[in-house]
Amino acid sequence: MPDITDRIRREKPEQRQKFIIDLFCRHCGEQMQANPTAWRSKFRKMAASPFAFYRGSAILFFSDLADEQDPFHDEKTSRVWIHGDLHAENFGTYMNSEGVFVFDVNDFDESYVGPFTWDLKRLAASLSLLGYQKALSDDEIRQAIAKFTQSYVNQVNHFAKNSGDNEFALTLNNTSGKVLALLQKTRLNTRIKLLEYWTRIENYERKITRTSTVSSIDSDTYAKITKAFNNYLETIPPSKRFADYTTYKIKDIVDTQSLGIGSAGQLTYNILLEGRTQALENDILIFMKPSLAAAPSIAVTDPSIKNYFLHNAHRTVISQRALQAHTDPWLGYTTINGVGHLVDEASPYKEDLNWDSINNFGEILEVLGYLGQAVAKIHCVSDDDSDKTLVPFSTEKAISDLLKGREDKFVESIVSFGENYGAIAYEDHRLFVDAFRNRRFPGL
Repeated sequence: MPDITDRIRREKPEQRQKFIIDLFCRHCGEQMQANPTAWRSKFRKMAASPFAFYRGSAILFFSDLADEQDPFHDEKTSRVWIHGDLHAENFGTYMNSEGVFVFDVNDFDESYVGPFTWDLKRLAASLSLLGYQKALSDDEIRQAIAKFTQSYVNQVNHFAKNSGDNEFALTLNNTSGKVLALLQKTRLNTRIKLLEYWTRIENYERKITRTSTVSSIDSDTYAKITKAFNNYLETIPPSKRFADYTTYKIKDIVDTQSLGIGSAGQLTYNILLEGRTQALENDILIFMKPSLAAAPSIAVTDPSIKNYFLHNAHRTVISQRALQAHTDPWLGYTTINGVGHLVDEASPYKEDLNWDSINNFGEILEVLGYLGQAVAKIHCVSDDDSDKTLVPFSTEKAISDLLKGREDKFVESIVSFGENYGAIAYEDHRLFVDAFRNRRFPGL
């Protein structure tokens, strides 16, 4: 059976470029017209490198995979909670609800239900692009993808054989090298440093600092956000709610304009809360941001999945609880003007994995071993408050049973896809830059 990458490679460059332009216009056209300045900024960031382009073009990846016929998909393994935008930079640290520092997958905005292989393939192609960026040889890139994939397979098999191991996590106690260093660095962070960065003291009270991208809101909007906040509190599972409701007292609200690759032009609300005492150093900063359609939804046609969620923020929260054990006690959702908004804490204990300092090939392989374990964990271990309706079976057993006796072939298939699609993404970046700089995206 021919690989999906074979079909793409047979397309003429002008056909592929038109497909890329049309895809962005079809799925993001309204957003681009509503805020062309933000989208020009997003596209310029994507133009910086093939990896940056790949990060910002998840819709292209899943559009390509929509017609894929994969021998490792069956009724169960094609219906797994997936991250949806897994690339080499979507990993980092957080403090879980048990107070433990964990290295894990982060950023669940694109999470959905789909084939488990999609996460592995998206990450594998990103490793090809990262390898080009670091001038790794083709053989080293293949080794890197194989290391990650084999680690994933080993960890899934471990979960299948030890079904009660729901407490597995990559922590200060079982990591080394660059991952341990990142966890140790995170441990030095403090809430007061975060508050000093985002806020100021005014008349003996803490307020969020206003800047060119952080603005005050009028009284009507303040009332609307307060109502949305109160509705959000009802979406926090009872087991994670704080007994002292002083913790949920609002002190300040602002709006912020996002300039990120994945959230260009989105208006987010930041809310400052009292904290557990009146002491100013334990105030809490949370955010409300609008959630957009998940990129994998382009390729998933099952109506029982599409119709399950109230809105995209509900999808993101339900997905994150299914993908992450001991989720943040602040995680929840609400609606503003009929649009679903994700709510979570702006935590000082979230640090992204930075590949700039990971250049020794041995260190790269060690980190990729941890990445494989982390991805297996999100596929197999969920939060106690997660929803069991859409995926009512043991994911680890379904994947392990399917791969049994075919592990080597599976690793080879992910390596081959990562290598081939990485080359496609590299060329897609050139076509994208050419289209953007020659003003072929309408309105930009």
